Amino acid sequence: MPPKAVVSILRQLEGAGYETWCVGGAVRDALLGHQHLDWDLATAATPQQVRRLFRRTVPVGIDFGTIGVLDDSGVMHEVTTFRRDVKTDGRHAVVEFGASLDEDLARRDLTINAIAFSPVTGAIRDPFAGRMDLQRGVIRAVGNPDERMREDRLRALRAIRFAARFGFSVDAATWDAIARSAPYLDRLSPERVQQELNKTMQQVEKPSIALEMWRRSGAFVSLLPALASVSNSTLLMVDLLRRPFRPAQDRRRVHRLAALFSECEPSDAERALKLVRFSNSESEWIAQTLQRWRRIAPELERALSAECAASDKDIRSWVAATGRLRVPAVWRLAAARVCARNFASLSTSGFRTIHSTYRRALKSAAHDAVDLADLAIDGNDLRSAGIPPGRAFGVILQRLLEYVIEDQSRNKREWLMREAAQLQRELTGS
Repeated sequence: MPPKAVVSILRQLEGAGYETWCVGGAVRDALLGHQHLDWDLATAATPQQVRRLFRRTVPVGIDFGTIGVLDDSGVMHEVTTFRRDVKTDGRHAVVEFGASLDEDLARRDLTINAIAFSPVTGAIRDPFAGRMDLQRGVIRAVGNPDERMREDRLRALRAIRFAARFGFSVDAATWDAIARSAPYLDRLSPERVQQELNKTMQQVEKPSIALEMWRRSGAFVSLLPALASVSNSTLLMVDLLRRPFRPAQDRRRVHRLAALFSECEPSDAERALKLVRFSNSESEWIAQTLQRWRRIAPELERALSAECAASDKDIRSWVAATGRLRVPAVWRLAAARVCARNFASLSTSGFRTIHSTYRRALKSAAHDAVDLADLAIDGNDLRSAGIPPGRAFGVILQRLLEYVIEDQSRNKREWLMREAAQLQRELTGS
């Protein structure tokens, strides 16, 4: 059942003589037994009538008939006037009001999203047999699939996402329409494509199901050519990285995106992400993570596959190469790649090796000297010892760091200063 505030808004509309129903994803999810927090209402009232009826409203999409009604707690609920499409350019529709509920449901994308429910009477309006499709586990377009896809090209990607999210199959006629729609997906705004990718990473337990359909339908060719031939192994990597369940876990979404682009050159990945309007900071973070992962991937993945412990020196070297702040992301990518490539044969011992190596890397990143700033001396110490500033500073400090990564007991001022003097003599030939 919808929240009391939603039922109260519905009763107020109906009390004023306007037929009103709960519609959309919340009805679908309720029938599936899933929780859904956002309940939308469809009503015979026009936007102006809705605004006159309620004290606090927000014109969130008034041209398309949608008014946000704020309840007593300040939570906004969308109320949309029954409408029909007059014309569309494949993304934006011109609508007119005065339609019936059934006409309003007929303009929706999928049968499972074209179900209305009245919490007052308990009645369900289902003119396109959406409940039957929910029971059968089928994604099917409302009416003519090709017409639905032409009206809004985003529907092809939404149908794919819902199929993957719920583990449903796609009706054959609907799938054919999706594939025929793929060459026209470049008409979508980059922001919409980005949103669909993000929703897939956030909502779908196994994104590979959706991403394989993107590949098979030709959606990647139109939208992200860099991923047009992405391998099954890489798609499985995405599945093996857990999805976020709360906003605080959003880094998991970014890790999944990094795995998706892991076959690409880092610069190509960054370019593709920016093409679909991921932020500069997020695109650059993913590209830099891929770059650092590639530095150590062969050695690290061999160690993870060998089911034997890596040396402490190896762990420190890998942490130094990636940077301590990148350890979680790089190790998860490496572990996902190893598991994806050896999924059928990886033993319990192998999983323990992967987990143990990750824990050791985190400990090393927290406590070991793996960065120039961790050395017991710095440039001022070299200057005070008579070593002139210049290129030699960087060379000497980097060599000292390598010595310390090999043996942490060397990170003492006296030892480092003695070695610095020796390195200076070698560099100057004196």
